[in-house]
Amino acid sequence: MMASRGYDMTPTMYSPDGRIYQVEYAIETVKRGTLAIGISSKEGVIMAVEEKSRTLQSSNITQKIFQVDYHIGVAAAGYIPDARVQVDGARFFSQGNRMTYDESVEVATVAKHLADQAHQFTQYGGVRPNGVSMIIAGIDQKGESIYVTDPSGTYVQFSAIAIGAGSDEVNAFLEKNYDETMSLEDAASLAIASINLKSEAKEGVKHIKMAKITSEAKVFEKVSESDLQNYSQNASKFSP
Repeated sequence: MMASRGYDMTPTMYSPDGRIYQVEYAIETVKRGTLAIGISSKEGVIMAVEEKSRTLQSSNITQKIFQVDYHIGVAAAGYIPDARVQVDGARFFSQGNRMTYDESVEVATVAKHLADQAHQFTQYGGVRPNGVSMIIAGIDQKGESIYVTDPSGTYVQFSAIAIGAGSDEVNAFLEKNYDETMSLEDAASLAIASINLKSEAKEGVKHIKMAKITSEAKVFEKVSESDLQNYSQNASKFSP
């Protein structure tokens, strides 16, 4: 990597080799965050994150999975305070859409809004790019969908995706084991297997938080630890 020579002092300046260093630094922050997984199935969508609670921390609260609307959730990797601010903006945007058009906002529309907001922080001096990537998952009139945003303001749709530390290896694992016809239970088991692939804790579910949105109910729900235990029993059938 060539020396930045001051080109990293602002997110609005390209280096001579066509790079924006502050955006690259933000993307590196995401790569250092713990894993977040999004998987779409014929019965709904799954969001899962690796989240290790401290000894005295309340274990029933997740810091990395958020509800945006009844039918949309977000899983984040990177600098989580940036994620909270972006999620708050997405909630206002979603509520505004419902009040204006009297209908639920589409998942793609929320993903584009979040990407546009992230891109704004690469356009002005005196600010820094958001150091977080987010998986936006939900079910709308068009069916199940999952999008990923990154600090540059890019958003892309996936059937299954991992972001955070070790995501390259986990994405290769998902490519090998994902099946678009799988059930929601199998998708949850695959998410657990994906996180355990790179986690220090290779078994159990205490380091995993999960949420789901079923195609039938179309409502964001957190997955209980007992359900996680049941899903984890089938995780071993997915081969590395």
